[in-house]
Amino acid sequence: MLEIKNICKTFNKGTVNEKVAINNLSLTLEDGDFVTVIGGNGAGKSTMLNLIAGAFPVDSGSIIANGKDITHLPDFKRASILGRVFQDPMMGTSANMLIEENLALANRRGQKRGLKWGISDAEREDFKKQLAALNLGLEDRLSTKVGLLSGGQRQALTLLMAVLRKPDLLLLDEHTAALDPKTAAKVLEMTDRIVSKHNLTTLMVTHNMKDAIEHGNRLIMMDAGRIVVDIRGEEKKKLTVPYLIDLFSKASGSTEANDAMLLSK
Repeated sequence: MLEIKNICKTFNKGTVNEKVAINNLSLTLEDGDFVTVIGGNGAGKSTMLNLIAGAFPVDSGSIIANGKDITHLPDFKRASILGRVFQDPMMGTSANMLIEENLALANRRGQKRGLKWGISDAEREDFKKQLAALNLGLEDRLSTKVGLLSGGQRQALTLLMAVLRKPDLLLLDEHTAALDPKTAAKVLEMTDRIVSKHNLTTLMVTHNMKDAIEHGNRLIMMDAGRIVVDIRGEEKKKLTVPYLIDLFSKASGSTEANDAMLLSK
């Protein structure tokens, strides 16, 4: 479903602020893979997602999604095949638009626009059904402005919007980091349920080692713009945080893991 071949990305090249963010990185995801991505600050996790999404151009290498070369495709042309949820709950929705209007926009992602009524009765009923599955009571608040929702409600809505038209690839960029622990756990539970229901190929970036271990069928750890650990299947199920820290130390040559990676030790 996704094949990344030897991509590189350097910011501020040729200046005193030059930073190699992605260093000859290659990664292949099979259809239905749910991959958690972990690493310290500056490891390249979010940059990798931005390169896949087209927010930044790659310096070299290629990105193939579902057999199509999207390396030089602008981000808006990738919208029909990618779903994305950001760390900030404010980024994935429009605060001044109604819940149903946000959902309608997501439902038309990648489609041509025409002159017709914005939301049909059939769509509205479908939105209610989809929202009811979140168990947040939002199905009765279609005419509520999204800006009035809590952070957790808004992030859950953003997640639903990202998968409303099943994407080839779902990108989750620390999508629970800004939420309190109880709300984060609920959004992660929703994530597992939605990914499983639709068999979505997913990349989930997280700072939390415990979450990286408990979710998905595969775990990769990044350091200095490269993948230093790649574990899947039965081996992943046996992982513990101390063992993962030891793996990181051996693979990266560093004896210190980032503090944010140790929160759930």
